[in-house]
Amino acid sequence: MEQEKARAAAWFESLRNEICTAFEGLEDALADGPHATQPPARFQRKPTKRDSGDGADAGGGVMSVMRDGRVFEKVGVNISTVYGTLGAAAQASMSARPGLSGLADDPRFWASGISLVAHMNSPKTPAVHMNTRMFWTPHGWWFGGGADLNPMVENPEDTAFFHARLKAACDRHNPAYYPRYKAWADEYFMIKHWNEPRGVGGIFYDDHCTGDWEEDFAFTQDVGRAFLAAFVPLTEKHMNSEWTGAEREHQLIRRGRYAEFNLVYDRGTQFGLQTGHNPEAVLMSLPPVAKWP
Repeated sequence: MEQEKARAAAWFESLRNEICTAFEGLEDALADGPHATQPPARFQRKPTKRDSGDGADAGGGVMSVMRDGRVFEKVGVNISTVYGTLGAAAQASMSARPGLSGLADDPRFWASGISLVAHMNSPKTPAVHMNTRMFWTPHGWWFGGGADLNPMVENPEDTAFFHARLKAACDRHNPAYYPRYKAWADEYFMIKHWNEPRGVGGIFYDDHCTGDWEEDFAFTQDVGRAFLAAFVPLTEKHMNSEWTGAEREHQLIRRGRYAEFNLVYDRGTQFGLQTGHNPEAVLMSLPPVAKWP
């Protein structure tokens, strides 16, 4: 499995590079709007380390963050490869997963992935989230990930476009994947204490292991590629549009809902904090500015 781990980690890094290049291209392409006259922003990269608590090498990653841009108010594209032993809290949260009931006997783990959240200047341009990852323990391995769109006000045409790209990626591997993982996203991205969805969904999958590592890795790669095909055209479509103060106010309220979900329900946030990963990297997903009514 060592070769497979290395290939997965290398893929997540290459996808990070492709996304950062595409997003910087959007910064260069902005023609109109309140931010058009300022210089285009660029990603700043910063290494991160996981704190194992005992001084042992526990891996880490790289944060790539772009702030105060012409198109992006804040976007982070983080990669990490971490390993070690799962603590009691992480074991308890994962022990119900298929094949992982023996974690207490051998709690070693390895995890690698990419995580992206983009908060846009324009209320007309949807915020977005994407991640893909591979997780390994001596008891088994699995892939997880997905992408979901978070507009301030739903545009049905945009929703259909975004979902169609994700569906095409799923259908290349199994026509049952899209309806299954769309339904999972609809359930997962529900802000339960408000009984409202975080956005217009997408796909979400976890514990994905058919027993064929190559096929599952290929599926996860296609999900990553589909993200750019789904999101970049929507940004290009809306990023030059004007917006009002009232639309900005609504955007900030929706961001407050986004922050609530990530702090209360998000699996990645909980896992990162439970396993000692850099808090700055774990909380990268939070918006730079938000409001609550």
